[in-house]
Amino acid sequence: MLVVVVAAVLIGAFGIRFSRTTSDFYVASRTVSPLWNASAIGGEYLSAASFLGVAGLVLSFGVDMLWLPVGWTGGYLVLLVLVSAPLRRSGAYTLPDFAEARLESMTVRRTASVLVVLIGWLYLMPQFQSAGLVLRTITGAPVWVGGLLVAVVVAVNVLSGGMRSITFVQAFQYWLKLTALAVPLVFLLMAWQSDGAPALSAEDAATWQVPLTGGRDYALYSTYSLILATFLGTMGLPHVLVRFYTNPDGRAARRTTLVVLSLLGAFYLLPAVYGWLGRIYAPDLVRTDTVVLTLPSRMIGGTLGDVLTALVTAGAFAAFLSTSSGLTVSVAGVIAQDLLKGGVRSFRWATLMAVVVPLALALWARALPVADVVGLAFAVAASSFCPLLVLGIWWRRLSTTGALAGLLVGGGLACAAVLVTITGGPYEGVTGALLAQPAAWTVPIAFAVMVAVSFLTPDRVPAGVARTMVRLHTPENLDLDRGDWRPRSS
Repeated sequence: MLVVVVAAVLIGAFGIRFSRTTSDFYVASRTVSPLWNASAIGGEYLSAASFLGVAGLVLSFGVDMLWLPVGWTGGYLVLLVLVSAPLRRSGAYTLPDFAEARLESMTVRRTASVLVVLIGWLYLMPQFQSAGLVLRTITGAPVWVGGLLVAVVVAVNVLSGGMRSITFVQAFQYWLKLTALAVPLVFLLMAWQSDGAPALSAEDAATWQVPLTGGRDYALYSTYSLILATFLGTMGLPHVLVRFYTNPDGRAARRTTLVVLSLLGAFYLLPAVYGWLGRIYAPDLVRTDTVVLTLPSRMIGGTLGDVLTALVTAGAFAAFLSTSSGLTVSVAGVIAQDLLKGGVRSFRWATLMAVVVPLALALWARALPVADVVGLAFAVAASSFCPLLVLGIWWRRLSTTGALAGLLVGGGLACAAVLVTITGGPYEGVTGALLAQPAAWTVPIAFAVMVAVSFLTPDRVPAGVARTMVRLHTPENLDLDRGDWRPRSS
């Protein structure tokens, strides 16, 4: 863990040399290449939920939890087809910038700003909780120590160099995380083979191989709701979208998305195998999120087991640091622009606000499986920014009132369900299922409200919508002001 922390700080310090302007801090001056950007996206997107949570859920509930990595990866297909290039052409720095440019409304911008901050804090909270869990598992330290350590390192990196600095750190951390899972898995599979290649028991095999089981209430609804949240929520995550603002142009944004799909596909092959091995060698774990950390000592032991445990621990901390860094940059950018005065100084004050609140929430809220909490963040993003982006980019009749109503209703309902799930006790039956996985009903409501209210308020369609739509859908190699594009003569 110390090596990972020191490496993150040193690489971040290297980025200071290139961070001199406001554009450097927010979007790395839009000069990040597709491969470098894709590695950074993989670094921040593969959070604690991916590194620890997927394996833990597969261990607990079986094969139907593989919908999580499928959805998290497949969401980039929707992002690629519908959002990435037009969003880059918008010229915005943040999601609230896009909302204001498309709808010409400061009220919509402020509402989007609040939702960006809420989603960012909700996503940061399980990163800090998981950091505390890992540190306690490895060293026995109090839970709050790990979260505080990650918060401090992230704040130092972001304060140092903003987006340009964080890009270097996150690209390095993606490849570290991939190595930290792949190398130990080779030794674990060798140990499994030398142990006679034991299979699951007949009871476990029946449960693990049949989807939509695991002893959960309303498993069919929960699975489809989770798929909807992950497929549509990816495009609404502020720390993902801000990466596409750093590409030089729309074509580079599309190429970045394709590379991301390859990198995520390679990574997500690994946690499922850890979960399967956990069903065989560690079925008694109380906190299943620790199965990745526990397997090397249980299956191999000795010095080699300790070394492999150290490696997966380093990967876990890289996951916390990289995801937390990306989220902190995106949340701080919104706070600095919309709540403070803007500029580098405001960005640095906003960084402190971006990490302190979720750290406090992580210490106060009741502990849930890390992948479940991240899934709730996806549900909020899918219920708010997904309708705004899809309709804002592809439907010119979206009105200011319709967009605002959809954000408030969809985002508000999803946030209420999340708040009850995190702070309240577990609910049983259909109520518990609806609150734990709200996307299946909040996303359709958000889309319906935006469309219906827009039809009822045609006079609130922005006056400059035609020019905005041309900007979103015209390739960058055409200069509208130079005369490359002209309306047809009558």
